[in-house]
Amino acid sequence: MTETLILISHPGYAASRANRALAEAAAALPGVEVAHLEALYPDGRFDLDAEVARLLGARRIVLHFPVQWYSTPPLLKAWQDAVLTRMFYINAETEGARLAGRPLLVAATAGNRPEAYDATGMNLYPLPELLRPLHATAHRCGLAWQEPFLIFNARTASADDLASAGAAYRERLLALSQE
Repeated sequence: MTETLILISHPGYAASRANRALAEAAAALPGVEVAHLEALYPDGRFDLDAEVARLLGARRIVLHFPVQWYSTPPLLKAWQDAVLTRMFYINAETEGARLAGRPLLVAATAGNRPEAYDATGMNLYPLPELLRPLHATAHRCGLAWQEPFLIFNARTASADDLASAGAAYRERLLALSQE
């Protein structure tokens, strides 16, 4: 069984310094599987049996992505629609119920500075508030919502900042594995 499954969705992953730095830091941990949705499904057509098996084989689930227009990237949203609908509506008793209680962590990057995400900032709401639909999804699926791991200034972060963020991500994943 995979200890921690990290599902990464990023349409521009090759050019992403922040998301790649986090993913590379996490991949170095034992028991971590990193699955990049755009690499696995460039045509957007999911292997639902494989995705269900991937989820059922993990003790902890991480959704890792850059925030795009206050939401997940398109392929992650399509993955949610296809995989979670199958698991929690179509096969709720045989698939979805088997995930009950597993922790779900959101690891998200934002290109803007933290101050942009408050009542007086350009985004009006704190980033955790903008992630509430994912919290509601976790609740609906019986997953144990974890406080999100958030990185700001993703576009302008220095190499040292990214190394520190990677170390913090590893620490957060380690702490999650000990809960």
